[in-house]
Amino acid sequence: MKEIEKLKAGLEYCFDDEEVADLKNNAIKNSQIYNNIDRTDRESKREFLKEMLGSVGENVDIEDIFNCDNGKNIFIGNNFVGNYNLTILDVKEVYIGNDVMIGPNTTITTVGHPISPKGRRQRLAVASEVKIGNDVWIGANVCVLPGVTIGDNVIIGAGAVVNKDIPDNSIAVGVPAKVIKKIENDI
Repeated sequence: MKEIEKLKAGLEYCFDDEEVADLKNNAIKNSQIYNNIDRTDRESKREFLKEMLGSVGENVDIEDIFNCDNGKNIFIGNNFVGNYNLTILDVKEVYIGNDVMIGPNTTITTVGHPISPKGRRQRLAVASEVKIGNDVWIGANVCVLPGVTIGDNVIIGAGAVVNKDIPDNSIAVGVPAKVIKKIENDI
């Protein structure tokens, strides 16, 4: 099996492989282009996101500086705001629902590395998708780890590290993030 096939199958793969590295290099180039579009030209930025990402809904804004690992594995719904310094390491798919706001300096990652030094020296990685529901507010400086699902109507407090699923209608805070309160869905 080729490394790119392993990656797509959710198996451990070598991230130094040429085909895998080409995906990231393309994403780096696209991120540079996006970040160099005039910050006030929202329409041009939105149009480029439609080319760069897997899918983009209506009324989507991502501030500078935006970085990703592939781009084509990011699927964003309607009415999305990604604040400054958003990083989405989309080695696997990242699904973001409608009416989502993400605070500055947030990282969403689908990739992890082995616990063993031998595996890390071999440049191995494994990836699993991330899902973010509708009506979600993710505060500043949050880290969302691989394989996590964040439900609908969820608030993730600033500085949280989300390492497990967060159910609908919840506020979660801390390191690691824990649900501290259930909230009403008033829509």
